[in-house]
Amino acid sequence: MVRLPLSPDEVERGRRLGALLRRARGDRSMLDTALHAGVSPETLRKIESGRVATPAFATIAAIADALGLSLDAVWSEINQPKNRSKHPPSGRSARVRERSTS
Repeated sequence: MVRLPLSPDEVERGRRLGALLRRARGDRSMLDTALHAGVSPETLRKIESGRVATPAFATIAAIADALGLSLDAVWSEINQPKNRSKHPPSGRSARVRERSTS
């Protein structure tokens, strides 16, 4: 199967995803986060660096769960319009926001 090239929007969304996950991980090690999520550290590194711009849903869900992020928060941050802030919240602030709206 031949994979089509990613659009510039998909590449940018992958960069935003990686940046969000890096900030949410904070001081926690990549190894601990990857093990908790059930993914390889190499996979997490590639996602965080933007080299894997469109990871599988189950992979994103597992990493988000390990970091305490809701999938709604992840989705809204990676699909933000270009004129919004480029600084998505950390895992802690995303969890606080989620709890306050529940």
